[in-house]
Amino acid sequence: MKKKIAILATDGFEESELKSPKEAMEKEGFTVEIVSLKSGKIKSWSDGNWSNEYSVDKVITDVSAKQYNALVLPGGVINPDQLRINEDALVFIRDFFKQSKPVAAICHGPWSLINADVVEGRTMTSYKSIKRDLENAGALWVDKEVVVDEAFVTSRTPDDLPAFNSKLIEEIKEGKHDLQHA
Repeated sequence: MKKKIAILATDGFEESELKSPKEAMEKEGFTVEIVSLKSGKIKSWSDGNWSNEYSVDKVITDVSAKQYNALVLPGGVINPDQLRINEDALVFIRDFFKQSKPVAAICHGPWSLINADVVEGRTMTSYKSIKRDLENAGALWVDKEVVVDEAFVTSRTPDDLPAFNSKLIEEIKEGKHDLQHA
């Protein structure tokens, strides 16, 4: 069965953190769709400036986690700050965890997960500036290039993308996880 992956992003996502995982997953033969809060195009952020636009494949109100095998959350500061206050985005994120499907978040991407109430008790990493936010939400934060906790993959920065992409693909290939053995 062909795997279908959602990348949830909006304006202000870190370009490399969407582009690199997307290309790596497509190279594996996965179908990758950019899901956003609005239709049309979303604008990336790179090297401290606005960068390229990316076409949105689906609007958040038209999809559900049931349609996908995994979810990827790129960082950037503006992007997760918008997602974490959007109830449709939070429900979408929460549903991947409820369905035990792989979720991967990098840099500031885990910020949205706090508002989705899915980090408590999870071992994870992120960009260092949101470490305290994650710890306050109940996560066990560690400083590693990639952390995997029951199909939940997190990394710190664009420098970690090779390790992030590798673990993300490995988790997607493994598929849904039975959390009963935890």
